[in-house]
Amino acid sequence: MTHALNIVWNPSEGIDLGFFVIRYYSLMFVVAFGLGWYIMKNIFEREGESIEKLDSLFIWTVLATLIGARLGHVLFYDWEYFRNHLLEIFLPFRFSPKFEFTGFQGLASHGAAISIIIAMYFYSKNILKRPQLWILDRVVVPVASGAIFVRLGNFFNSEIVGKETTSVFGIRFLRDKFSPADAVNATQIPNPKAAYHAIATDPKFSALLEQVPAKHPTQLYEAFCYIFVFAILFFMYWKTEARLKSGYLFGMFLVLLFTVRIVVESVKESQGGFENELGLLSTGQWLSIPFILIGLYFVFTAEKPVKVEH
Repeated sequence: MTHALNIVWNPSEGIDLGFFVIRYYSLMFVVAFGLGWYIMKNIFEREGESIEKLDSLFIWTVLATLIGARLGHVLFYDWEYFRNHLLEIFLPFRFSPKFEFTGFQGLASHGAAISIIIAMYFYSKNILKRPQLWILDRVVVPVASGAIFVRLGNFFNSEIVGKETTSVFGIRFLRDKFSPADAVNATQIPNPKAAYHAIATDPKFSALLEQVPAKHPTQLYEAFCYIFVFAILFFMYWKTEARLKSGYLFGMFLVLLFTVRIVVESVKESQGGFENELGLLSTGQWLSIPFILIGLYFVFTAEKPVKVEH
């Protein structure tokens, strides 16, 4: 029988510049969008498209990702709460039981996927002047790379963790077990950061540390698998003629990414949603099935256009 490594995950919130803290989760989003812009710049240059159109694409994609991911979380996972707190959907505050700054807690990749597809329709029609599938076949390459860094951001935030495990891959997520208030109350140390550090390192609080179970680092599982999804799409676009088959790369992206999602969801803790009503699968798995079916449709119906534009 294998046992989890005694890794206690208690990262700092981010890079402290003294006057400002760059949160790792935000930094991962910046890296994702920055790398995505660079990849699409090379694709646009290869396809002879204007960089001015790339700037518009960047703005459309960022807005679609953030708005879609937020609405996806609200509608798919936590509507029972937000239906009574509508202002909190787009405001980073909680008004009850007391007013407090919360940030935007909760983003769903399925919502982002739907939003990006819709945004690409309007972008292709109004700005790019090419078929929607043309841009979808290309934008999925940087989107796949971005998914890697988003999941790394989740790992730094100790969120979307897996089920308890005794396997060698298990990690003890301190901030998943104890909220800042819990850590402060349990240690009587008023500073949450110092309280977490004390639980992780001070033998006096070993009993608290023993309460933290090892869990699957599902964020890392997904990030690792997405590296291969990105590598496959990148290779197919640059080294094969797959890009000439309208809808093929888009379909492959949907099949590969959401298959990974279904597999990893099997060891992920429940994120809520409608899974109790449907049973058998988690909310994330149910939501992934339609994307895979749509992807398979595009993979098997993709054809080369009669005329290829250069």
